[in-house]
This record gives sequence, C-alpha cells and structure tokens, in this order.
Amino acid sequence: MECLNAEIPADGAGQTIEVEDLAENLVKTDESTVADGKDEAGKPGEEYAYLERNEFTSEIFKVEVKNMGYFGIGEFKKLLRNTLKFDVTKIKAPTRKEFAFVCFRSQEDQQRALEILNGYKWKGKVLKAHVAKASADPLQKKRAAEDQESERQPKKQRTAVEATCPLSHIAYEQQLKQKSEDMSALLAKYTQELRKVNPRAKPHLDKFQFQEVLPSPTVNGYRNKNEFTVGKNSAGEVVVGFRLGCYSDGSVEVAEVADLPHLPEQAKWAARSFQDLVRKSRFLPFNPDGNVGHFRQLMVRCSSATGELMLVAGIYSSNLSDDEQGELKQELKSFYEELAKDAPYKCTSLYYQDVKHREAGQMINPVEHIWGSTHITDTIQGLQFRISPLAFFQINTEGANVLYQKAIDLVAPTKDTTMLDICCGTGTITLAFAKHCRKVMGVEIVPDAIKDAEFNAEANGIKNAKFFTGNANDFIKSMVREALYDQEPGKPVDLIAVVDPPRAGLHHRSIAAIRSADAINRLVYVSCNPHSAKRNFIELARPESKQYKGEPFYPKSAVAVDMFPHTMHTELVILFEREPKTKADEKSPPEEGTAQSKSEATEEAIGEQITASAT
Repeated sequence: MECLNAEIPADGAGQTIEVEDLAENLVKTDESTVADGKDEAGKPGEEYAYLERNEFTSEIFKVEVKNMGYFGIGEFKKLLRNTLKFDVTKIKAPTRKEFAFVCFRSQEDQQRALEILNGYKWKGKVLKAHVAKASADPLQKKRAAEDQESERQPKKQRTAVEATCPLSHIAYEQQLKQKSEDMSALLAKYTQELRKVNPRAKPHLDKFQFQEVLPSPTVNGYRNKNEFTVGKNSAGEVVVGFRLGCYSDGSVEVAEVADLPHLPEQAKWAARSFQDLVRKSRFLPFNPDGNVGHFRQLMVRCSSATGELMLVAGIYSSNLSDDEQGELKQELKSFYEELAKDAPYKCTSLYYQDVKHREAGQMINPVEHIWGSTHITDTIQGLQFRISPLAFFQINTEGANVLYQKAIDLVAPTKDTTMLDICCGTGTITLAFAKHCRKVMGVEIVPDAIKDAEFNAEANGIKNAKFFTGNANDFIKSMVREALYDQEPGKPVDLIAVVDPPRAGLHHRSIAAIRSADAINRLVYVSCNPHSAKRNFIELARPESKQYKGEPFYPKSAVAVDMFPHTMHTELVILFEREPKTKADEKSPPEEGTAQSKSEATEEAIGEQITASAT
C-alpha cells in the first residue's frame, strides 16, 4: 500500500486546511512551547513557519474545550454542528482524555465559540473553553527532535519493495498460509467479542465457518490503479513513485517503482514518462516542506482487457496564475501526444486535476479532461465496465471475478430475489448479480460513478437494474420501500443487501437503516479492511436497542480472496443472516433503569471500546 500522505497543506483565501494524521502527542501543544511559535529573535520557528505563509489554516482559530468527562466524538460533533450551529473545520479528541480541540474558519467564529462554550452545561459537566496554540508542523518537529540527538545513529530507510510489498520475498503459497492464519485470528477475536456483546449469538457463532483465503488468479502486475507521488529520492533527484514514509514521521523521500512486483508494466512506464516530463519542465515538483512547487501526484488507471491507459496529473495550483495553468496543461498534452508516436505504451486518456485543498463541502478535487478519450473500459464477470477517473473499481480485475462469484455463491440469490448494493461504485457488483436476481438497485455518493453504472447497465443489455446518486444513509429505506412495492403479489419477499464500503466501513446510520429494514433477511459484507470493518460486524449483530432497531444479523459463513498479493492485505466476504423474530421477542423495549436496559448500556460501552480500538 502507498503511504497515506500526512501533510500540512494550504490553499487560497476562503478555503479550509486540514492537518491530517498528526501523531497524538502533536495534538496538544507542549506547554513549554513558545505560545506564538516564535524564537527568541521574534521570528517563527521552523515548526510554526507554516502559520506565516500567505495561506489559510484553521490552526490559527483553535479552541481547547476542557472538563468534558467521558464523551463520544460523534455526540460532541452533534453538539457543535447541529445544536450550537458552529462552522467547524476540524475536531480532534485524544483517546481517553477529557478535552478536545476545535478549529474554526475565522476569528469571529472562534470568539463566538469561546463565549458559548465557556460555562456551557453538557452531560452534567460545565465546560471550559480557551484559545489553543496551533499544532507544530510534524515534519519540522520530527527534524528538530532528531537534531537534538547529539549521537543519533543514521536510520536505515526502507526500500520501495519493503514499504509496499512486504511479503514479496516469500513464496506465494506461504503468503496465502500467513494470510489465512491472520484472518482466522481476526475472526476468532471478533466472534469472542460478539459473544460478550450479544450472548444470544452463541448458537450462531458455534456454527460460523471461515472457509479459506482464495488465491488471486494474477499474482504479479495486478494493480489496475496506482497513485504516484512526485518528489525527490535520497540523492535529491526528481522521482515519480511511492513515498517511503509519512510526513508526520518526518519523511518526504520518494522512491522509484521499477522493482515493484504488483505493478503492471503499463503503470511503471507511466511513472517513468511522467518523471521525464517533470525533470524537463520549467515547473517544479511539489515539496510539502513549505508547500512550494507544482507537480504533486500522478494517478494511473489501466485496463488489462483493452490495454487503455488513463493518466490524471495532480497539480498544486495555489501558486500558479491562470495563464501558467493553461501553459502547464498544454505542456502535458503536447508531451503525451508526441510520446504516442513511438512509445511502447500509449496514454489514451489524459486529465488535469487541481489538488490544492478542497473548499468546505467539496467532496473531491476536480478533474479536467485535456486529451484522448474520457474513460477506459475493463471486464469483470463477462461484463464490460466504463470507468471514469474518480470512480471506484476493484484494483485487481481478475481477483474481482473470484470475489464477486464467491459473494454470489454465499448469498445464493434466486429469480425472486431483489438485491440492494450499498456503495455500488460503477455498478460492478450490482450488475454481476443482475442475471441471478429479479431486480438489483445500487446507491453511490459519487455522481460520475452512477453515470458510469447506468451506462454500464445499458451497454451490457441489463434491464433490471436501477441506480441512485446520494449518501447511502439517506437512500436505504427508500430502496427497501421500492423493492417491497415492486414485489409480485403472492411471491415471497426475498430482499438481500450487499455492502462494499470504503476502508473505514459503513457509517453507523447506514447500519441502523439496514437493521431497521425488516424485509432484508440476508446481507453480504465485502471488506478490504476487516480490522476497521469489525466495528460494523458488531453493530450488525448486537442486540436490538434504541439505536439499532430490528433483529440482529448473525455471521454464518466467511471466505477471503487475496486481492492484494505481496502485501499484508486481504479482502473478506461475510454472509450475515437475520434470525426470524419469534412471538416471545415481540415485546416493548425495556424502560430506563431495568436490568435489561442496563445490559444494553453495557453492550453499548463495549461497542464504543471496540470502535476505539479499531480506529
């Protein structure tokens, strides 16, 4: 996996900045730090130099809230955003602490928050609020700490292979064995926790089976999407490749990707060609240490079915004029037009992406098509799929064939089945299920992905599919109602759901909506990060409560597919089934203070602890 870049970005006036992935010890500025971040000469120290740039950062308008007692970050967000109507950019609460930091867009918003929060009564506590100091730049803080180590030994940097393909040095059969053992241990821990949360799950968990980790049909060169960083290697040469560490760990070094076994040759060529372009250009590679430069990243998407190659050049444009941006776009276009004449591979689709930091409410960095076709096409389960630049598509195409077939086999749909695909992307799972079901419906928050899904359904002659654009939380209930309304009279209701969410899993509101939809009796959960998804697994199976109404979904069977050979990651598929409600269960919820409600409170607390450990 590429390292998640944790940078202190900046952007133009009126736009927000997020300082991501800061180590917990950086969240609360050390009391010995100079309050204004300046040295003895009155100049800003390197750790706080970013505050002096002509760029917006909400760290300037920061408030610390104390005396909060035990609280959940979700309920605190609701207090700030829903109850008090604050315009908040960031909320950070260190684990097991009774304080939190909140950043705002302006001094006026900060002052209003101070006046309201200081003395505000919440959950039996009287809150205290005061102005907080900005967090230090994690890169500069790391460097300052290293400089203070007088006898520090040089630290050996990882290679690109070690950073991205840590299992590549062992035989593939051994990789599968190790992943099977890891997945078995994870599921054992999950089922153990679930037995505590819901004792009624015991007979179901006794029968729960994990089958195996199935191999990927393609072991090398399987990644059809890669995001490369533009930077410099240890020798100071401009490189397009992968970060060897994270910004918050004090690392900005980038390594080339020629030796990485999981990348196809097309992707390696794309990185080399873009590297040649950046080295020749008058525009500079981006440097997060100071937010200078322009070429920031390159996203590469390729199709094993057609040989098509899509490039999305990520440009940091905060320090570029409109004319300079136009010049850079023309440079990109001319370079790849010329290269197409005699290169071993050809860029068939070229995009420009503005990767300066997003404005409030902006979900994605915008892309602009500048040359070639607008999409590429790939094939899964015998179906052709059109893929736009920002749409989700499984990164291992051949592995996806295995993954989707196992999902179909586990849930065993019939011609009377209606299937709901939560987080459907370009409709790959939805359409793979279509020929096995009476009707399929999908929902996805990215509008372009839904356009692709609708196009894909029509291109493949699929007539029983319908797609919705929006947040899954808002559409699950309406999709269920539509499925029930369309049900043929006299036919049994067979409504199933398939979820394939992002790494962090589904929002708890989505889980609550699925739980409350009594007509859904089976659910297939596809997870690319089972450690994070464990929270959802618990929420699906915990006892019925005020938050999670409806009978629990119990795990029945699981299988994993090695979608990511040479890495530590594995895709997990779990079939959940709901136990039919009996007459004995049909009773009113317990009143507050009863033994049963206290048990539920204990279970909720356990769930919170599980959530904290997962995140």
